[in-house]
Amino acid sequence: MQCALMAPSSKRTTPWEFIVVRNQETLRAMQACRTYGSGMFETAQAAIVVALDASLTDTWQADGAIAATHILLAAEEQGLGACWCQVYNRPAAPQSEKTADAQRERTAEELIRALCGIPETLNVQCVISLGYKDEERRTFELEKLKYEKVHQEKY
Repeated sequence: MQCALMAPSSKRTTPWEFIVVRNQETLRAMQACRTYGSGMFETAQAAIVVALDASLTDTWQADGAIAATHILLAAEEQGLGACWCQVYNRPAAPQSEKTADAQRERTAEELIRALCGIPETLNVQCVISLGYKDEERRTFELEKLKYEKVHQEKY
C-alpha cells in the first residue's frame, strides 16, 4: 500500500481511496461484478479496491490508473499474482434473480460499492486481486514487440 500511496497524482491531489478486502465471502461475491475477467476472485487471498473522488481533479482516472499500476508492480516484486478487474463504467454479470423494482441490470461499480460500503461520492475504478499465481505467463519476446508503434520526434 505504500507504493500506491506514493504514486504521483496531478497537483498531488491524491484523489484515491483504497479498500483492502480479505474477507473470503466478500472476495467470492466480487466474482459477480463482471461476466468475464473476475473469476480470479474465486481463489484470491485479498483484493484492493481503487476508488476515487472525481471532485478533486479532472485527472482522477489517470491518477487512479497510476496508483493501481503501482500496486500491480509492487505485487509482482513481492512474488504475488495480481490482476486488474475494470469496474468503472462496466456492466455486472447478469443477475440470476430479478427483483420487482429492478428495471436494469446492476453495474459492476454498484456491486462493488455495495459490497464494500463505498459512498456515492467516490467512483470505483477497479479491483485488483492478489494471491499466489497458478500459472506463469510467458514473457514478451523482445524481437516481436511492435516497435512500429514507437515514433521519433513526429508521428
